[in-house]
Amino acid sequence: FSFLQLIKTHSLLPSRNYIFGYHPHGIMCFGAFCHFGTEGTGFSRKFPGIRPYLATLAGNFKMPILRDYLMSGGICPVNRDTIDYMLSRNGTGNAVVIVIGGAAESLNCTPGKNLVTLKNRKGFVRLALQHGADLVPVYSFGENEVFKQVIFEENSWWRWIQKKVQKLIGVAPCLFHGCGIFSEDSWGIVPYAKPINTVVGDPITIPKIENPRQEDVDLFHGMYMNSLVKLFDKYKMKFGLTETDYLELN
Repeated sequence: FSFLQLIKTHSLLPSRNYIFGYHPHGIMCFGAFCHFGTEGTGFSRKFPGIRPYLATLAGNFKMPILRDYLMSGGICPVNRDTIDYMLSRNGTGNAVVIVIGGAAESLNCTPGKNLVTLKNRKGFVRLALQHGADLVPVYSFGENEVFKQVIFEENSWWRWIQKKVQKLIGVAPCLFHGCGIFSEDSWGIVPYAKPINTVVGDPITIPKIENPRQEDVDLFHGMYMNSLVKLFDKYKMKFGLTETDYLELN
């Protein structure tokens, strides 16, 4: 995992529970899987006492071999029952990692584009409030660089098909490519050898409110968005972006 780096900016208390919001989705969530589904980048050394649980599509657990492989890495279904269990009946020191933008965001992932689907994604904030779990923004610089994707116009026929399939099966059909097995100059399914630098931001302290009002959800959702933008701006130039690059919230 020489191309992968996990950057810690703040210590996390084992006496608390957390929801990590991972951005961006990319094509295959390489950074999320390697950092939070394996020990390849030393998560337990950097965050002692914290157990990460990467949440992915529940449909992946209907396939016998894939299901067992995912579970061996502590990966769980991204549904309410599972997350409720992780944050309420499994003690403390748990960190549920949710790729907030999901399949919809993957349709916009391509090299050079810094766009996350977040403005109308508030369910994770409501869950955090109900369990008193602190929110932690996570941004992976380079996640969008490992594959090249054809981005269709928003009102095009192909984009309509992509969204329809996504609603039906939960997975967005993307037209993408990497490099060939023997050469980066050829097209293939091998990801490009680009570094992925994942920055784990400061936790946002969340109070426990069993029945949060919409105003509460909106307040902490706004705090989360501001924190993510600040995290991006603070580290963007360190990882190859320019001062004029900005994070677009969709």
